Amino acid sequence: MAQNQKPIAAESQIFSLGRVLQSLREENNVDVLIETTIYYLQEQFNYKLIWIALYDRVNHILFGKGGFTPGNDTTLLQQRVVLSPGDLLEQVVIEQRSLGVADLRAENRAEEWQQVAEKYNIQGTIFLPIRYKDRCLGVVLLASERWGYSLGGEDKPRLSIVLGELGAKLYQSEINLQHQQIKRLDEPLIKLLERVQTLNNLESRLEAVVQATHQFVSPTRTNIYWFEREGRYFWRRVSNQSKSISHNNNQQGAGITVQELSDFYYALSVNQIVSIGEARSSLKSNFTGKLLQRLRVRSLLAAPIIWQKDLLGFLTVEANEARIWTEVETNFLKSAAGLISLVAPTQSMESTINQVQLDSELTSQVAQGIYSNHDVEEILSNCATKVLQRLGATRFLLLQYNPEQNNYQFVYQSQLANRGCLTFSLDALKEVDSELLQRSTVAVGIENFEEDLRFFNWRFPLLENGVRSLLISNCAARHAPEALLIIAHEANRAWTTLEKELLQVVAQQIGVIVRQWQLNSNTQQQQQIVQSFQQCIRVMEQAHATAEAEEKHLERTALEQIASLLGCPLAILLSWLPGERVAEIIPGLIANNRFAIALDAPIPIQTEVLIQSALATDGLLSLTLDDLPPDTKKWLNGADIGQILVMALRTSPDYQPTGVVLMADNLQRRWSQQSIHTTQTLVCQLAWSRRWLKITQSLESTTEELQQLNWYKHRRLEDMQRTTTLLLAQIHDLGVPGTELAQMRCQQLLRQLDYTTASMTGLLKQEQWQLVFNCETMPIASLFKRSLERIDNLIKQQRLWVSVHGLGQSIGDRESEQSGLLYTKGKTTNNQSSIAIAGDIMKIELILHELLLGACHRSPTNSRIDIWCRRLDERFLEVSITDNGIIDAQLLQDLHPDTPKDLLALLNRNQPPGLHLLICQNLMQKLGGELQVYQLPDNRVVSRLLLPLTCGNDSSY
Repeated sequence: MAQNQKPIAAESQIFSLGRVLQSLREENNVDVLIETTIYYLQEQFNYKLIWIALYDRVNHILFGKGGFTPGNDTTLLQQRVVLSPGDLLEQVVIEQRSLGVADLRAENRAEEWQQVAEKYNIQGTIFLPIRYKDRCLGVVLLASERWGYSLGGEDKPRLSIVLGELGAKLYQSEINLQHQQIKRLDEPLIKLLERVQTLNNLESRLEAVVQATHQFVSPTRTNIYWFEREGRYFWRRVSNQSKSISHNNNQQGAGITVQELSDFYYALSVNQIVSIGEARSSLKSNFTGKLLQRLRVRSLLAAPIIWQKDLLGFLTVEANEARIWTEVETNFLKSAAGLISLVAPTQSMESTINQVQLDSELTSQVAQGIYSNHDVEEILSNCATKVLQRLGATRFLLLQYNPEQNNYQFVYQSQLANRGCLTFSLDALKEVDSELLQRSTVAVGIENFEEDLRFFNWRFPLLENGVRSLLISNCAARHAPEALLIIAHEANRAWTTLEKELLQVVAQQIGVIVRQWQLNSNTQQQQQIVQSFQQCIRVMEQAHATAEAEEKHLERTALEQIASLLGCPLAILLSWLPGERVAEIIPGLIANNRFAIALDAPIPIQTEVLIQSALATDGLLSLTLDDLPPDTKKWLNGADIGQILVMALRTSPDYQPTGVVLMADNLQRRWSQQSIHTTQTLVCQLAWSRRWLKITQSLESTTEELQQLNWYKHRRLEDMQRTTTLLLAQIHDLGVPGTELAQMRCQQLLRQLDYTTASMTGLLKQEQWQLVFNCETMPIASLFKRSLERIDNLIKQQRLWVSVHGLGQSIGDRESEQSGLLYTKGKTTNNQSSIAIAGDIMKIELILHELLLGACHRSPTNSRIDIWCRRLDERFLEVSITDNGIIDAQLLQDLHPDTPKDLLALLNRNQPPGLHLLICQNLMQKLGGELQVYQLPDNRVVSRLLLPLTCGNDSSY
């Protein structure tokens, strides 16, 4: 018997499921559908609490539709639940999936059910969505006294089938209801349209719309409000409670000002339905309260009446009770307002056509005046008179942007009688306002300047001069607003689309005049810049000629001319020479005390931000005083200094800058690109002029000193030669000593003195004012021997170890412990010591001596000096001298053959060893060889000589 009971119970569940599904399919009433579902859940499942609610998508609310509770609490089952973020019920609705709770009494995310659970000892709970496709239509709550929320194996599919069928029927019911409502909306709208077609005047048509709307929506009252642009207020034109209301007699009693409810007005202006119902409003809370209080209602629905983007008024239904407006009611009201917008213009169609014709005539007259030969002032005067008369405004203002002052200036203005001209300028537009004018296809209208945030930085000066509303248009559409046309009014008023389009057309035509002005102005400015540039060049040339007579005359004159070109009150030069650490301030122009600076302040070059910023920039750098650190502001302390231009005196990337030109003006000042480019050219010219002036002065001074030195040495050599010759003659007259050894030694000394005297005589006669190069030969071994003997004492003093490599054994292998001098045999098999170099041997010997002397002075005590010899080819012998000393990196850079020689920087290196090495390098080139000084990766210093093995073809040999 037990085995047969299970199939019988399963069959019973299937039969029950079939019956409830058939009942759901055959029923269309929503309440019966829900009762059927509740009965099935109560019969088939052992749950202590059952609750079914339908979901309102618009208001995000669950409405209880029934269920079962232990205490049969119908109030609980019919409750309305407002869904909030984080609630369990909202999670089920949003995610559309079931959710279980083990103990409902401890669940804080379902506060509305927590107290019920404690009251009836409810624990395990399951929340199930009622859904169809991707839409959630409601929620089912199933709860028991047991802990946990798992469903049995057969319970879950049965629940899914039943709730799925219920969702499909609820969805179908909702679709049917929408079709019925749409059908209800069509019929009254068709009747209203037919009635409006039979009426002759606008007032009768408005009354018909109000009557039909009131009948359909059934509010407390229905009204049509009309918008008055001049005063910016709405007045009640038609109401269902009375006849048409006179505008003049009822303005104060039934009017709503825009200033009073601006948010309501701006919502209507953008064609937005305003809905205020139970616990819901499309306006901000403060405006919602004001509007309800003003109209003395608790809920309302308002639809704007708009024609050609202009707000004519609005149609409103008002209720004294808190009411939820349905979608059908909203659509009907919107359709009725649209019908009014179609019939309203017909009343004033004739006047509108006349106005369009007048506007066309006005714009054509302006165009004819512009393209004729009439005077520009006369054209603008006629245009201003007609535009002010047409728009009923008080001021006609034409503005142009001044890039140097960074503001807008009035280039033409016209106003009604008894009103003065505006004498101020307007600040540059904010970026958002500039973009608004650039992309707008019609003029921008401001109805109340005190409330509107657009053009906020113009509000104070314009309000002070009585401007309350205005139209502003860009004279060059789709371009940056460089010229603007403004029509101003002294009262708050609204502007129609027709008026905005008219002003835009006039502004485009006037833009032609403005562009012509701009071209003429640019031409005049270019002529002035060219004249100023030519004058600056002439003045700088004159200053260059007289700079020797007056110190820093060139700099001061050039700065004055640059300041004159830019029209700035401050121009100075931060000057230095290569190698200096502190810059000197050279004043060019300081117009007044407001731009005075601390001229005696020391300016450290490496730490001054202004100088380093200029050096890091190619060209002019624009800064403001706020960009500078406090240390700079200590000396650049003029009260009116705001905008700053700096540029380094740079003649070539390879040459060191020698100063920074600084120009300054007030914070509002801007400079044109033409002025900037011309100033850059003048600064570069100043850099070159100043450089060549410094080089010329230095070379002249050096030439003078060398001439004096050469004269002095030459006269001393003449005296020494005369004395030596006299002594030799006396020695010869005395005769030869008695002993043979003494005679030999005496004759040797006499021959050396004769050679020295002959060399000195040749030097005095042939090389008095220029060098003469002779062609001689000498074995390389002999050259090294003589050169090393010259520095033998220095080697002993510093205990240096000197080795010569690559000469073979012709010099011999010897080692001196006292001097550290070592000649070693080379690794080559041929004997290089027999190689003879060719050229002016005396000069080559002096160059080699200079290099060895430098290596000894650089080398630390007890260190090593290596001399390497290697024959490169048939023409050159390579001699490399390496030491472990320390050499100036800048000197190595100056000695590199590929480095451009900055004469201004090199003239400062007039002290040994740099001066001597540069002289040797130049001499070696004239001798047909080469001298290089560089550093190896292991920090050893190499002096590399290429000595010629044959005399060159130079004419000086």
